[in-house]
Amino acid sequence: MSQSNNYALPAPLLVLLSQYLQEHVTPTIEIDPSQLAYRWVGGRTGHLQPLSVNLFLSLDDLQGIDVQKAKLVQNTRQFLKGYPANHVLMTGTRGAGKSSLIRALLQAYHSEGLRIIEIARDDLQVLDKIRAAINALPADCACRYIVYCDDLAFNGQDESYRALKSVLDGALDSEQDKLLVYATSNRRRLLPQMMKDNLDIYNGQTDEVNPYETIDETVSLSDRFGLSLTFHPMDQQTYLQIVQHYLNLEQRKISARIDTDIEMDVDGENLPDKIRMDALRWASERGGRSGRVAYQFSRYWSGKTQLAIEDRKS
Repeated sequence: MSQSNNYALPAPLLVLLSQYLQEHVTPTIEIDPSQLAYRWVGGRTGHLQPLSVNLFLSLDDLQGIDVQKAKLVQNTRQFLKGYPANHVLMTGTRGAGKSSLIRALLQAYHSEGLRIIEIARDDLQVLDKIRAAINALPADCACRYIVYCDDLAFNGQDESYRALKSVLDGALDSEQDKLLVYATSNRRRLLPQMMKDNLDIYNGQTDEVNPYETIDETVSLSDRFGLSLTFHPMDQQTYLQIVQHYLNLEQRKISARIDTDIEMDVDGENLPDKIRMDALRWASERGGRSGRVAYQFSRYWSGKTQLAIEDRKS
C-alpha cells in the first residue's frame, strides 16, 4: 500500500502558488550576440524581444550637437575596445537628438560589437537578470551591450530607481566591462527636488533626524552616471542648417529614383527664402527649434513638393 503524502498542498493553493510564480518570477533570459538590438517587453515576467533595426541614421546626420556627440563617441569607443568607460546620462531640451544619438551609434559601431538593449523605466527591476545574462555569454564573445533607457525620470514614491542604482554602482562579480547604461531624460536630477523639503528643514517641520539625507538621495542617482551630457535649445542658424541638411538628403533620395525628374531646388549653401520662412514658421508653431522639428519640417516640405509636382504632371 502506498503511503499518502501528508505534506501535499491542497489543489486550490497549488493553483494560487502557480499563478503567483508566473506573475513574479522572471523567465531565463537568453541573449544572441548576432542580434543587434533587443527591447524588454512584458514587465517583470517578460522577455527580450529582438528588434528589426533600421540603420539609416548616421552620426553625420546629427548636427548642432558636435560637442555632446564627440564625448559620447569617445566614451563608446573606449567601451568597445575594453578600456574603462562611463555610464552616460543625457539631459536637456526635447528633440535635441538624445535618442537619435543612440540609434546613430548602433549604425556606426555594430560591426565592432556594439549591441543595444532598450528597457523602459518601469522594467528596471529586471536589470540584474539582464546583467547576469550578459555575463553568462562566452568569454570569447566580442559584443558589448548598452542598456538604453529613454525618458528616465522618477517620482518621489517610485522605488524602481534603486535597481538602476545597483547596476550603476557595479557588483562584486562584475567590472562592467560588457555593460553600460545610457539614459536620456528631460530632468537633470531624475528624482524630483521639492521646495517643501528645504522649507521643512529650515523651519524645523520635518520628523527626520537627518533631513539633509533626503536631499542627498534625490541627487545620488544622477551622480552615479560618470558622464553627463546636457543638450541646450538651438539658435536659428543651427536650426536652418539642419533643415538644409535633411532637405539635401531628400533631394539625393529623389534624384536616385530613375523614373522621376523632380527637382526641389535646395542644393547649395543657403536655403531659398520661401523654404527659410516656411521652416521658421514651422518651428514657431511647434514652440521652439530643435533637430526633431527640423527633421519633421523637411519631411513635410519634401512630401508636399513632390506631391504638387506629381499633381501638375497628371
